Amino acid sequence: MTDTTKPLDMEFVHSQFPGLRDDWVFFDNAGGAQTVKGAVDRITEFLFERNVQIGGSYPVSQAAAEALMAGREAGRTLVNAARPEEIVFGPSTTVLLQTLASAMRSQLQPGDEIIVTMADHESNIGPWDRLREFGIVVKVWPLHHETYRLRLEDLEPLMTERTKLVCVTHVSNILGKVNPVADIAAFVHERGARICVDAVAYAPHRLIDVRAWDVDYYVFSLYKAYGPHAAMMYGKYDLLRELDGLYHYFYGKDKVPGKLEPGNPSYELAYSTDGIVDYLAALGARHGGSGDRRARLEAAYAAITRHEDRLTERLLSWLRARNDCRVIGEAQNDNSTRVPTIAFKFDGMDSGAIARAMDAYGIAIRFGDFHSRRLVEDLGEQGDNGVLRVSMVHYNTVEQVDRLTAALSEIVEKAAA
Repeated sequence: MTDTTKPLDMEFVHSQFPGLRDDWVFFDNAGGAQTVKGAVDRITEFLFERNVQIGGSYPVSQAAAEALMAGREAGRTLVNAARPEEIVFGPSTTVLLQTLASAMRSQLQPGDEIIVTMADHESNIGPWDRLREFGIVVKVWPLHHETYRLRLEDLEPLMTERTKLVCVTHVSNILGKVNPVADIAAFVHERGARICVDAVAYAPHRLIDVRAWDVDYYVFSLYKAYGPHAAMMYGKYDLLRELDGLYHYFYGKDKVPGKLEPGNPSYELAYSTDGIVDYLAALGARHGGSGDRRARLEAAYAAITRHEDRLTERLLSWLRARNDCRVIGEAQNDNSTRVPTIAFKFDGMDSGAIARAMDAYGIAIRFGDFHSRRLVEDLGEQGDNGVLRVSMVHYNTVEQVDRLTAALSEIVEKAAA
């Protein structure tokens, strides 16, 4: 049984991330998290022991193919896909969404509609917006400014019988709020459309279950979820079969997912996914998880969520107590519906100057619009170098949050003096 009282085993966690060193505090994890040792071990093993092309009859080539399939199987476990062939690997979420838009092109006719949201990263807007040149109508699901939420009542009037796809973020990399993708997917499917979810800001923090949510496409970056610079896309197998092939002409419709991985995926980076899942499963076992890897993942993410909720509340409570700054988004974490990605601004101060001043304290944070430029501009927050963002993950600690807030206090006081 999962232990819901045991604190996260930080000694084990920190032992698995060699990059956590030199007393630096990494609070820019939404831009890229540290890489877990097991992922690097898989990469090294592949390059030293299996580094040949797949498809050969000789043993090393077969071992290379086994490594690629192990990566797909790990991806299947991570998102709870029905089969490993539903996992497509690529260099980044941006590229995979561009791939999906290109592969979907022949399914769309002039006048067909795609809906994107104002709250998304540009990766899940730009590829669809570029389809306008083919006569596709692109509509924007607005963000409700008072609640900072995407509401179904605002989506409903946008949908018609020509709506083919709704593209939405699971968590905004600015707002940090978890969107109810299962409810959105059901709403979209009832109206005859499909759903594509950008999960980059969700995947490092919570358990993924694409089948329970009934999403059609689900994409995120491995390098923000403890792996190397690569990404993966889940797609329902039948939908992947319908997509145009982007590889050689003799890669037929049924060659899934290979037809969507032109030039082949990076075998070693795909294989590293197995190391990510092994780490999470081992963490889950330390918190009462038992059974197969998926069951242990559930225990791991339950422990991660409890720990991250403490980090989130520690920072939000400090921000709420001040009268010289404001949180961009909800300042509460009701029912664990927020991840520890928190954007804020100090009144009348330049966000870039504050972020740069943090360098002297050995704390890494960032400022700007984080490629969610449309959202930041829609909220009117582009001035003073945009917003500050602190993005934490489970290897961060409450003590580091206190170190951050103490440094922010000093920086703001010096600027006001």
